[in-house]
Amino acid sequence: MKYLDISGVDASAIVAGCMRIGSMEPEALSRFVHTALDNGVNFFDHADIYGGGECEAAFGRLLAAEPGLRDRMVLQSKCGIRKNMYDFSKEHILESVEGILSRLGTDRLDFLLLHRPDALMEPEEVAEAFSRLETSGKVLHFGVSNFNARQAELLQSGLKQKLAVNQLQFGLAFTGLVDHAICANTEFPHAADRDGEVLDYCRLKGLTIQAWSPFQYGFFEGVFLGSPKFPALNEKLEELAEKYGSTPQALATAWILRHPAGMQVISGSTNAARLQEICAGCDVDLAREDWYALYLAAGNKLP
Repeated sequence: MKYLDISGVDASAIVAGCMRIGSMEPEALSRFVHTALDNGVNFFDHADIYGGGECEAAFGRLLAAEPGLRDRMVLQSKCGIRKNMYDFSKEHILESVEGILSRLGTDRLDFLLLHRPDALMEPEEVAEAFSRLETSGKVLHFGVSNFNARQAELLQSGLKQKLAVNQLQFGLAFTGLVDHAICANTEFPHAADRDGEVLDYCRLKGLTIQAWSPFQYGFFEGVFLGSPKFPALNEKLEELAEKYGSTPQALATAWILRHPAGMQVISGSTNAARLQEICAGCDVDLAREDWYALYLAAGNKLP
């Protein structure tokens, strides 16, 4: 397992996403968590909206049933999404964290992320909430999710805490973070700047990018691995898996980890074997030519 230093936290490069654990039986959830830990994954990602809160509640029951487990983990959750709106008001952030901590059965979050940009965000109001949470010890570090560069900069302008994380969708079938830079100074469709060059911004400012839905295409449209919609990409993954003595799943993970931004990969799978394959991607040192070969096989072009 590879580990990253995120604001002084020793964080695994692979993150166990907990969006789908709400309906798992307690024994299955325990196996999932222990499989993650046994493979070096210490980082678990939640959100207050996952399963309407049931995902956090189920995880909390596991922590209560297995004392000592919490101290082996880095726990992260997100807030700010409400029905038909986003809400970064001080009151909502504070109330959300109380609910998150209660459901997880813990006294602290290692990381709290604001889930999606609120058009009515007031940085000074968010700062009040963050400062209260930090002072009380209820949240140790802060970040954002799905923010472009200017949104992150605007929020940071009001905070005394340094934003540590930006959670963004990225993977072989969702390459927007790198397309703009690759197509710079061209009239290629991908040359349009849609995110304020957020990848470069995060690198310059020291925010760790957490790649969510790394094996999906589109917005939750499906998994590209083994999909007939991506024949060239899957053929190249199979070819390189043989070359590296690995698997397509691991190669798709290694492709993200190869980027010098030093990203984390959020695995949304609750399948133990698949999680192990994803973790194995940390052991693949993907050559530059193979990184580009996969980028092209995914249907992209170079100028």
